Amino acid sequence: MSSSGARRRAASVPDTDTDDGEPAVTLKKEIGLLSACGIIVGNIIGSGIFVSPKGVLENCSSVGLALIVWTLTGVITAISALCYAELGVTIPKSGGDYSYVKDIFGGLAGFLRLWIAVLVIYPTNQAVIALTFANYALQPLFPSCFPPERTLGLLAAVCLLLLTWINCFSVRWAMRVQDVFTTGKLLALCLIIIMGVVQICKGHFYWLEPENAFHPLQPYDMGHIALAFLQGSFAYAGWNFLNYVTEELIDPYRNLPRAIFISIPLVTFIYVFANIAYVTAMSPQELMASNAVAVTFGEKLLGVMSWIMPVSVALSTFGGVNGSLFTSSRLFFAGAREGHLPRLLAMIHVNRCTPIPALLFTCISTLLMLCTSDIYTLINYVGFINYLFYGVTVAGQIVLRIKEPDMHRPIKVSLVWPVIFLIFWAFLLIFSLYSEPVVCCIGLAIMLSGVPVYLFGVYWGNKPKSFNSFVGLQRLLRTLHLLLSVYIAKLTHLGQKLFMVVYPAEGSEDGNEDEDEAG
Repeated sequence: MSSSGARRRAASVPDTDTDDGEPAVTLKKEIGLLSACGIIVGNIIGSGIFVSPKGVLENCSSVGLALIVWTLTGVITAISALCYAELGVTIPKSGGDYSYVKDIFGGLAGFLRLWIAVLVIYPTNQAVIALTFANYALQPLFPSCFPPERTLGLLAAVCLLLLTWINCFSVRWAMRVQDVFTTGKLLALCLIIIMGVVQICKGHFYWLEPENAFHPLQPYDMGHIALAFLQGSFAYAGWNFLNYVTEELIDPYRNLPRAIFISIPLVTFIYVFANIAYVTAMSPQELMASNAVAVTFGEKLLGVMSWIMPVSVALSTFGGVNGSLFTSSRLFFAGAREGHLPRLLAMIHVNRCTPIPALLFTCISTLLMLCTSDIYTLINYVGFINYLFYGVTVAGQIVLRIKEPDMHRPIKVSLVWPVIFLIFWAFLLIFSLYSEPVVCCIGLAIMLSGVPVYLFGVYWGNKPKSFNSFVGLQRLLRTLHLLLSVYIAKLTHLGQKLFMVVYPAEGSEDGNEDEDEAG
């Protein structure tokens, strides 16, 4: 961190901390409690609950066990969010688990988390969500066939470009979009739940009666049940996204935990009762045969108004793309600020105070992913790694308690909770390795490909003394590193002029001066 701090201070950028009384250029705290809840709920609830709850049901073999899995997975998610809440107010930096892993376990561990996120996780996830939006937005125009692939890709690209422009223009506008579309998807899910209640009142609750709910459609299998928990955990993905924007939260010490305490139980309630509603209108066999459960549900109960469901999925995914762009750009911003990505990505617009270079970077990488046909394969490869770092981060909470017992912690949860999460996490990871060893190993290989990048691009900047005895190698590497640095510096200067961006004022990023920078 000290080297990245020195680079920031030595950078040739306009002085943002002016002496004439003008306000410094910093990230503005414009995210209140409502918008914070919108980020969590909007990122968790994407297309999954509308399209494919069948995966959990197929592996659970009964309706009753599926509902238990949805509930328990929500409880585990709440526990992990509690752990992240403590870390978020103890290490009040944007960047989420990247910042926590880097501060606790060192630069290489943090870089590998950032590397896999930059290379695959966020571009692929955003591309898939945008394609899902395009598919359901076009469905009313192509009721009897699939939309053309080029049309899907074009509409997905337009969605990404529009939302990137909004995020570049104003944080407040981006939060309004998030609030509006999160409200829209909640209303659509409330409609599903209300229709389910009406069905129950009419006596359509055959599959909710205990003797029928736990009647196995096929023999129970522990391996399949573990897979159901894994799929349920992926359905709750996005619960940690608020930690990526901690520095833009109004009163983060209060609003970060409050938003978590409100949002996770709300999502768990919606997931469980939406699944209850589905089985009041469809048998388990019908549900598992449907590729878009909410659409089938609407066709059965809404009649001529059944178009509401595909439109609801489109609105839900549109808001999901917005939330993912907003949070992922802050992750890349935080990585660049620590010297793990090009410095240009750590700059913000002089007037709008938005990280325009980081937003454009995540948009361009996502657009490139739209050009590949292997998006879903890549997601399968890195899904294991993504979940691996959740456990590493929560384990870091325990390590930090041991290493820094006297550190100020505005929130301090019992260590029972991270232990419970780590037991559950280890169970899922071991099962994943057992059931899909090739996929998991490929994911690990993709992650470890970042090691040489870190050694040359980040670690070599400190000029390690161990290379001093190899004079020729040292001179060659130093020359290559110098040429690359000059080239990047020219591009950074050009980017500053093009996008009108500068570094945020020193010490404004996390509210505290970094101790090693002060040294």
